[in-house]
Amino acid sequence: MNTNGSKSSATILLVEDEVNIAKLFMFNLSKAGFACEHANNGIEGLEFAHKIKPDLIISDVMMPEMDGFEFRKRLLEYDELKSIPFVFLTAKGSEDDVLQGFDLEVEDYIIKTSSPKIVIAKVSAILKSLEKERVKVVDEVQKAADTMGAKVVPDEAPLFDGFKVKHWHVPFKNVPGGDFIDYFRINEDNLVIVLGDVMGKRWGAWYFAVAYAGYVRSATRFVLEAAKEFKPSDILHKVNESVYKDERISEVFITLSIIILDKKNRTVKYSGAGDLPIIYKSSEAEYIQSKGLLLGFSQSGEYDDHEIKLNSNDEIFIVTDGITEARNKEGEFYGQEKLLGFLNKLNPEEDSIEQMKKEIFDYTGGELEDDVSVIAVKVL
Repeated sequence: MNTNGSKSSATILLVEDEVNIAKLFMFNLSKAGFACEHANNGIEGLEFAHKIKPDLIISDVMMPEMDGFEFRKRLLEYDELKSIPFVFLTAKGSEDDVLQGFDLEVEDYIIKTSSPKIVIAKVSAILKSLEKERVKVVDEVQKAADTMGAKVVPDEAPLFDGFKVKHWHVPFKNVPGGDFIDYFRINEDNLVIVLGDVMGKRWGAWYFAVAYAGYVRSATRFVLEAAKEFKPSDILHKVNESVYKDERISEVFITLSIIILDKKNRTVKYSGAGDLPIIYKSSEAEYIQSKGLLLGFSQSGEYDDHEIKLNSNDEIFIVTDGITEARNKEGEFYGQEKLLGFLNKLNPEEDSIEQMKKEIFDYTGGELEDDVSVIAVKVL
């Protein structure tokens, strides 16, 4: 979503069933420099909203199929859509209509008979206000990060003999976000690698990511200090136990991938909680799927371990959904199958992470919609 407040890049979705009114608004908004899309009713509007993630939605109230109020209620059911600013377009100005709209967390009302100048002024004011709010939050987050000295993603992966470990992380809109990466050296022969994704908190996700990173670090050390055998599932069980009992973060959703590299035995052990499958590439790339539940969903979690015997030049990839849910200009997801096909065609003479960067930026045109995180491990 391009919520940056500038007319030249803001996309507006207009949901209006009356053809002449739709043409008039589309003409004036486009003339003012906004990119505009039009839907005829709430059902079409919902489809467009999912596809293009507009910066602002302007919707009529009285429409066939699905009216504006129902359309707004449906948008509020989706975490990725409910934060898009919403304005009602109406021929009515009654107090009941206005109050009902504000109960649904709308930004404003625009009367259909308003002059084009009033419409453009309202739209511009809303977008500028949101941009100021975003800048303020970004500034607060960055100040907090500086004060705490905390990082949810280290600058570089650690050196580990026999393996080349590298990560790529791009925070959404350059704000420290919901993804976190951690490395923990157990001993000379074993390295723990952690990739987590905190979902559904928008700008506040950074604070939860820091909290979860703390949970994982503490649980990792607690488990490993007493362990005779190092198992990722033991770490997940301990983290899940802490999260399940903590009511403060019961509504926060998180996926977590944990792998342990063993250079002495040339193996990798993996366990995951609601995460995307990791990818193991030997002669061909293949998915390895964990059945573990999202953290905190169940007291047991049902976490299990997968162990892979490694050979020279084998690779392991762990990604968050910022990769698979990246979209092209047509709104199509990159997807797991396309990712698998791409990894099968990697040039072994070039850096895998650098090749993936180019692939994703080329596919999206550089417009990322979420935090993007990838960890690549190559056996030397």
